[in-house]
Amino acid sequence: MQLQKFSYDNKIPKMFAIATLLWGAVGMLVGVLIAFQLAFPVLNLGYSFTTFGRLRPLHTNAVIFAFVGNGIFTAVYYALPRLLKTSMWSNVLSKIHFWGWQLIIVSAAVTLVSGFTTGKEYAELEWPIDIAITLVWVVFGINMFGTILTRRERHLYVAIWFFIASWVTVAMLHIVNSFEIPVSFMKSYSWYAGVQDALVQWWYGHNAVAFFLTTPYLGLMYYFLPKAAERPIYSYRLSIVHFWSLIFLYIWAGPHHLLYTALPDWAQSLGTAFSVMLILPSWGGMINGLFTLRGAWDKVRENPVLKFFVVAVTCYGMATFEGPMLSLKNVNAISHYSDWTIAHVHVGALGWNGFMTFGMMYWLIPKLFNTQLYSKKLASVHFWIGTLGIILYAIPMYWAAFRSYFMMKAFTPSGQLQYQFIDIVQTVVPFYVLRAIGGTIYLCGVFVMVYNLIKTAKQGSFVASEAAEAPALEKKYKSPAGSFWHAVIERKPIMLLTLSLIVVGIGGLVELIPTFLIKSNVPTIASVKPYTPLELQGRDIYIREGCYNCHSQMIRPFRYEVARYGEYSKAGEFVYDHPFQWGSKRTGPDLAREGGKNTDSWHFNHMLEPTSMSPGSIMPRYPWLFDNTIEISTTNSKIHAMRKLGVPYAEGYESKANNDLQQQANAIAANLKKDKIEVDSKKEIIALIAYLQRLGKDIKTVDSTKTVTANN
Repeated sequence: MQLQKFSYDNKIPKMFAIATLLWGAVGMLVGVLIAFQLAFPVLNLGYSFTTFGRLRPLHTNAVIFAFVGNGIFTAVYYALPRLLKTSMWSNVLSKIHFWGWQLIIVSAAVTLVSGFTTGKEYAELEWPIDIAITLVWVVFGINMFGTILTRRERHLYVAIWFFIASWVTVAMLHIVNSFEIPVSFMKSYSWYAGVQDALVQWWYGHNAVAFFLTTPYLGLMYYFLPKAAERPIYSYRLSIVHFWSLIFLYIWAGPHHLLYTALPDWAQSLGTAFSVMLILPSWGGMINGLFTLRGAWDKVRENPVLKFFVVAVTCYGMATFEGPMLSLKNVNAISHYSDWTIAHVHVGALGWNGFMTFGMMYWLIPKLFNTQLYSKKLASVHFWIGTLGIILYAIPMYWAAFRSYFMMKAFTPSGQLQYQFIDIVQTVVPFYVLRAIGGTIYLCGVFVMVYNLIKTAKQGSFVASEAAEAPALEKKYKSPAGSFWHAVIERKPIMLLTLSLIVVGIGGLVELIPTFLIKSNVPTIASVKPYTPLELQGRDIYIREGCYNCHSQMIRPFRYEVARYGEYSKAGEFVYDHPFQWGSKRTGPDLAREGGKNTDSWHFNHMLEPTSMSPGSIMPRYPWLFDNTIEISTTNSKIHAMRKLGVPYAEGYESKANNDLQQQANAIAANLKKDKIEVDSKKEIIALIAYLQRLGKDIKTVDSTKTVTANN
């Protein structure tokens, strides 16, 4: 049979590898900074663009989409051509993908620190960047499928199944969750509100972890781990079960992020059930990876690449056991809003994604530069530094979570809460210091790796184009006798793509459609009214400053939460919230019933100098709110957009919205003046006070048991 000559382009994998290392260092450096900010608020530095609220989404986006994203693309552009015995379909599309993705990352960094955010976790980027992500993702998909369709290898290896499922699912998640109505060039409101927005967001948020941080990295595992071990994957049939069961079950599990909230009980229970079932396919993948090394443990002891892979796969198994455990309601009652979730996420991020990426880089860079790794000893040093960093990061967070939980629910013999929230915050600050030190140690390991890989590249010679040859794909093919049924799907990439979309789409449809179409899932409360123009402006400032990163607005139906914050939250309270603001972490107290708890002057002083009102607070100062003027030019478009989304503002209200805004602002300024505080009513602090004073007031003046009715 005549062999066809072709070549593998190593330039694109090298570019993505360099970007992975660069953005990994940047993202983790920001993570270390915000970890220290929680322990030492002075490190917020007093500037708007250096506060925790703005840097935290920068950290998560940089690590997820810049570090891990570029790691995924490094793996795909290196492994896919070699598995298919062909060149990438289009070198032009490869370059567009690379530079487009880096431009998106830079745009994300600039806009997030500037306060342009949707306020939706892992999806904070505003609508122009969302469109850019969609276009670049389509370019990536066209190039990937063009390569698959022009392959010389008929059967698609398991790594490619995970790449295909990841691509189609991420596209679906991004498009559905990013439905929003633009207000201006860099401002939009979520198309969904309240309970529905929360469900869509965590359907997206959980599965962004599943199909961006997990499934493509499983594809990476299935390619690079056997390559490094020089052994075939342990079980082909286990990989089939692993793949189909994982992508089917994962998509249902999002509601476990919303247990004990105002989400309908049936949706919470559904999320819990499928989360528990996820243990089996997840551990199937872990077993397949670890058993591939069966009989090769001598290699593991000597080879730092395999050490990273073993710990990575083990951390994957730990995180995918812990995740289903956290979805049990009795466990989630402890973990939700606590540092336990932070520990859980970082065991996966630092252990699974981080170590898997490091192992790939230590194996790949010498291949690209046709040389040996500069120093195995330095790689082993990195391994032990990184492992120590993970341990020192995670254990204090688990400890802090349980300590704060038991303090939160403690009552005195007379039935009063034993601790104030600020007392609890102060007791966990030492654990925040330990966490920050652990993160710093982990980051030092990254710098060791970068040095090692730079020295490796310098001692070698980059192979820009790697010659290869393979027979052409035969036009007529007959399956061998006794071949496994799944082989048919492996030969047909379009069928695999379609089946993957169907399998992942089922769970989303079952969860989302009833929540949107059956009105009794979101009972209305007659007393809940739309925000006034000033409160709406204040809410946008609250979101801009990232307050949702530390404060929740969802009181769960527990005795200690009701005693601490007020009556538990109802679904009908949030029907005008675009986006919802339930939060996922309580570094500060819940604000669902904040309205009227404190005076206007208390909020004024608290934002100017938090410790003046709450001694021991770790909240940063917000001095620019006292200098910035409310952008009343945007009020009309905001009211108009909200009406389009179903908020019942009167037709033509835009014409007098700013008059109402000014009247309410003047009233707040007058209240402040009574407490000897002189402030211009046009300043942003006035709008923020208006919003905070509104929270929870709609249901405080009524008997909620009489006003909660199904809107049939």
